[in-house]
Amino acid sequence: MRKRRLAGIFLSFSLIAGALAGCGGTQSSGGSSDTIKVGANIELSGGVASYGQSISEGLELALEEINKDGIDGKKIELVKVDNKSDAAEATNGAIKLVNQDKVVAIIGAATSTNTLAQVQVAQDNKVPLITPTGTNPDITNKDGKLNDYVFRTCFIDPFQGTVAANFAEKDLGSKKAAIFIDSASDYSKGLAASFKKAYKGEIVAEEAYVAKDTDFSATLTRIKSANPDFIFLPGYYEEVGLIIKQARELGIDVPFMGGDGWDSPKLIEIAGGEALNNTYITNHYSSGDKSENIQKFVEAFKGKYDGKSPDAFAALGYDTAYYLADAIKRAGSTDPAKIQAALEETQDLQLVSGKLTLDKNHDPIKSAAILVYEDGQQNFKTNVAPE
Repeated sequence: MRKRRLAGIFLSFSLIAGALAGCGGTQSSGGSSDTIKVGANIELSGGVASYGQSISEGLELALEEINKDGIDGKKIELVKVDNKSDAAEATNGAIKLVNQDKVVAIIGAATSTNTLAQVQVAQDNKVPLITPTGTNPDITNKDGKLNDYVFRTCFIDPFQGTVAANFAEKDLGSKKAAIFIDSASDYSKGLAASFKKAYKGEIVAEEAYVAKDTDFSATLTRIKSANPDFIFLPGYYEEVGLIIKQARELGIDVPFMGGDGWDSPKLIEIAGGEALNNTYITNHYSSGDKSENIQKFVEAFKGKYDGKSPDAFAALGYDTAYYLADAIKRAGSTDPAKIQAALEETQDLQLVSGKLTLDKNHDPIKSAAILVYEDGQQNFKTNVAPE
């Protein structure tokens, strides 16, 4: 397999001269003679706006770099739509990007639910859809049927849930766990299912809440009475922050753990740094990882965004832009069908979040990072490779 290094991608995205010149109708509908239109259907407002904003920042940084040389003289033009953290809006946004804006591919959404809402549009119109952070397995393969125009840059829920279960048992010594989920979230339910399947200890409590709930005292009291030594909380930062804050106020001092849905600076604002002590997440990368690729990205991101540290959503937005640009380069075309084939054939593409090789379900085979919150800081603990 030919390996592509990140540095090499950064330096050049030139195609064979004239490779795009002969594109047919798809080219004329995918941008002007010197642009390639790509859609971004992301959560720029609403309940999980922090995710979409981070993805947007990562995309903008990557495209700024890619467009310095362009792709055979062409620049990628990003057409953004705000799905407002709502599935119906995500569907409408995908329809607009395909039918009105004539994009050659769509990036987004941040969440599994809002990505699932776009899948049929992508499939029906044969336009590639790449989610940077949608982790539900059904996005790419539902009931054994591959969605051949749908891809992702992140690992999937079963891997994330399994890593959390193994970490709870082996590193934290957990023997009795409670699970607390958002019952309206495909993401939360998916992580919980994989955690429960992998965890070898006793599940002493299973409770649920609904997004936008603010008072969790009754449910947390029931969890406390079950006496768990560990609580798995796979949710999004708004509710997670309140849950952990209220749990600590009730005297629940056991470790909490969640997934990448926690990864927002707003989590620390909501929960408070002290309450987050003894909590952990599985994530796609850590800005604290000292590897050269990651630190180059962190430095570039901070330079563009006034010292702001990039979270995993920013990193995966950045990676997704490079993943798509690499596929367009290898396809030698802006025909969505040829881009789809190139996306599918990706092997050992070196990105910030690791090397990207797809399995038969269009799911990346990648490592996960374990992060720990300590005194209001998110710190890198270790990487866990897929087995």
